[in-house]
Amino acid sequence: MKFHWFAEATYPHLPKNFPDMGVSSWVTPPHSLGDPRKLGEMYKMFIRLMQQADRDGFDGLAVNEHHQTPFACTPSPNLLAASLAGTTENAAILIIGDSLALYNPPTRVAEEMAYMDCLSGGRLIAGFVFGTPMDSVFAYGIPPVELRDRFHEARKLILKAWSEPEPFAFNGKYTKLRYVNTWPRPVQKRPPIWVPGSGSLETWDLVIDEDYCYGHLSFSGLHSAKPMVQAYWDYVEKRGGNMNPHRMAFTQLVCCSETDAEAEAKYYDAVRYFYRNNTLDPGFTAPPGYTSVRSAQEMAKRMTSGGGLSPEDRARAQKGEMSFWEYDEKGYIIAGSPQRVRQRIRELATDLRIGQLIACLHMGDLSEEQASENTRLFGTQVIPHLRDLWADQPDHWTPEVSQQRIAAASARRLEPAQ
Repeated sequence: MKFHWFAEATYPHLPKNFPDMGVSSWVTPPHSLGDPRKLGEMYKMFIRLMQQADRDGFDGLAVNEHHQTPFACTPSPNLLAASLAGTTENAAILIIGDSLALYNPPTRVAEEMAYMDCLSGGRLIAGFVFGTPMDSVFAYGIPPVELRDRFHEARKLILKAWSEPEPFAFNGKYTKLRYVNTWPRPVQKRPPIWVPGSGSLETWDLVIDEDYCYGHLSFSGLHSAKPMVQAYWDYVEKRGGNMNPHRMAFTQLVCCSETDAEAEAKYYDAVRYFYRNNTLDPGFTAPPGYTSVRSAQEMAKRMTSGGGLSPEDRARAQKGEMSFWEYDEKGYIIAGSPQRVRQRIRELATDLRIGQLIACLHMGDLSEEQASENTRLFGTQVIPHLRDLWADQPDHWTPEVSQQRIAAASARRLEPAQ
């Protein structure tokens, strides 16, 4: 099993009454609430934490793309990834991912990802995403009915730009280029491709047809995700797709401490900050045309078929009204001592058939010191005990060079002191 370090770069200095201000934390939050200097220090903190994760044995360092929100201040994941590609040694650089429809021309993605693959020595994972409605439709103005067509045209252009031996012309519907001749090219013949999604059948068809890794990037945990993840695997099996668990990635907030009691004391405030300050105006969630009729019907069917969390539980979690151990019980977080955390993760990975865990080890306004401890404990006392999971399955979705370097570094740590 593989483990990737991740955190939403949440601005940690919002006023305490932010959830009661009646504003959305997406698309329209007042920029007066943010201090650029404090944001700069926050970015430096995340770079330091991911550099530590590389030393502590994580398989990947994950960055993502969002716009116009203090919940995730990462407008260009490629900038953060570039900072890591040249300052880390072993872990994959996991971009989850670039919102392809927002790049004009999409050859920027081909060039920048190739740059990072070169700089890292072949450790890039190329994540291609459609983008949330808040990002793609409302912040960047892409008509929702065009989003998927733009994405697929961009995806095909990028892949061709990485592989075509000679300069070529590209005459697409949205992008027209007389000369495409990408310099540099990736070190890898083709970097592994991941496509995160929220349950649309069209995305499932794409990852099945192309044998990509599918990512369910949820912050609601096991109980909420299980109906959708089970439906996904049933769909893969029905279509005769690859059932390898390494083709499935999942996000999970983790709060690890020396004891269970310490975990509650050290993380509860940050967990509540994370959920309470992720406010979203419902008008930004489902623009007409963003989801196909076919997928909307299937999603509605899953919501009414039972399982998952009740609307009351979701509302209490979002408002920060759950106790720390309720968040744990409902699956929003996995918390406690290293022994408890690894037991819970084993159950999660087995139940959902997950081979790639994107562990969220910083959340909300957690201090760097505590996130560093979380990273150290998870990397040294959790990961080594879970390597046996899915070890009989080949992993073609993590770069070979990072797998080799992680294995070599792990072997060195196990060598007896001379």
